[in-house]
Parts: sequence; structure tokens; C-alpha cells
Amino acid sequence: MMFLVALRKELLEQLRTHRLLAVAVVFFAFGLLSPLLALLAPQILAMVPGAEQFSGLIPEPSVTDAVDQYLKNMSQFGIILALLLTMGAVTQEKERGTAALMLVKPLPRGAFLSAKLCASAVTFLAGLLFGAVASYAYTALLFGSLPVGAWAALNALLWVYLMVYVALTLLASTVSRSLVTAGAVAVGLMATVGVAGALPPLVRYLPGRLLVWGAGQALGAAAAPAWPALAMSLGLIAVAWLAAALSFRRQEL
Repeated sequence: MMFLVALRKELLEQLRTHRLLAVAVVFFAFGLLSPLLALLAPQILAMVPGAEQFSGLIPEPSVTDAVDQYLKNMSQFGIILALLLTMGAVTQEKERGTAALMLVKPLPRGAFLSAKLCASAVTFLAGLLFGAVASYAYTALLFGSLPVGAWAALNALLWVYLMVYVALTLLASTVSRSLVTAGAVAVGLMATVGVAGALPPLVRYLPGRLLVWGAGQALGAAAAPAWPALAMSLGLIAVAWLAAALSFRRQEL
């Protein structure tokens, strides 16, 4: 019951602080722009001084380019949103003293963190829904339609991918005493996952593999399922939450 009260408080805060609106607007904008950018890539390159001679080497834009552009934009700006909107989730409440007020309800500290993670999950899921619908419609208009089920699967995997970075940022916010420190720790954790994901022995186990799997699903390609990467991503989310909960339990507020 206390978890539901805390979750309602977090969701209301997402609305009142316009975080939900910001995520929805950013994802909608880049969802809409992604297929257009893919279509106009040769013309954009031709406008760059000295690059005109290479514009003819670019293949005719296709639905594959639209999907790749969509994943690139949504993943990159999604990670930025995860950092900006989550790094103060716990740190600022500790600084303002509102965390201490919430925890005397009494609200278990684990429930306090769970409510924040779940509220962020809802916000990012809602934002992705706007972006996915916009991109699907515009891609169908410019290149042709994609299978609806496969497109939904791609966005579900993208959501899990982004939630890894939300959870890591929540961990950084929990263990840090200031917003600046939380941002630095979060960037360090994100960079660690990114660098590890570029290493050949680890690439099939880390979150970036989910995007490759999702693109293959949407385009009907024979991409191997990335179940190990999905399991690892869910595991990273759980480990980040557990580490945050253990750290938060020891903190004096």
C-alpha cells in the first residue's frame, strides 16, 4: 500500500515538473524526424562544401535507413534524458529534506526507490509510445509500412535498453551527496557499460545488442535472438536497484 502511495506521488511529480511532457516531446520529435532525415541524407551531404562528389555514392534511402536512424536518435537522446531527468531523483530529495519526510510515514526505503524507478519506467514507456507511433506513420508514408508486431517488439527492446541507463543513473543519484557528483558517477557508469559493450567477447551480452536484435525484428532480417543481452540488461537493472537500496539503507537522512 505504501508503495502505491509513493508511486502515485512520483507519477504526479513527473506530470507537475513536466518531465513526462519533456520525454514525450523529445521522443515524438525525433520519432517524426528520423525517417525524414534518412530520406534527405544524400541531399544534406550534397550541401556540405567539398562533399558533393560523394553524395552519389550513397545508396538510395530505404526503410532500413529509417529504422537505423530511428534507433540511433532514440537511443542517444534517450540516454541523455535518462541522465538529465534521473540524476537528481534521490539526491535532490535528500538535499531538500523531502526524503526524510517521506520515510517517516513509514515508507520502506526499498519501496521509495522502487516507486522512483517504476515512475521513470512509465514516463519513458509513454514517451516511446509517442515516438514509435510518429515514426511508424511517417516511415510508412515515405518508405512503406513495417509489421506492427515487429515494430512493437523493437520498441519494447529499446525501452529495456533505456531502462538500464535510468537504473544506473538512479544508483548514481542514490549513492551521491550532490547533483554534480551524481551526474559524474552516472556518466562513469554509462561509459563503463558502453565501453564494455564494444569489446568483442562481451558485445552479445550487453544492452547494445538489443538494438541490433530489434532492428532485425522490424526489418524481417535473420538476426539471431539476443536473449543473453536481454537477460543481462534486466539483470543490470535489478543489480543497480539492489545496490542503490543497500546504499540508501545505510545513509543518514
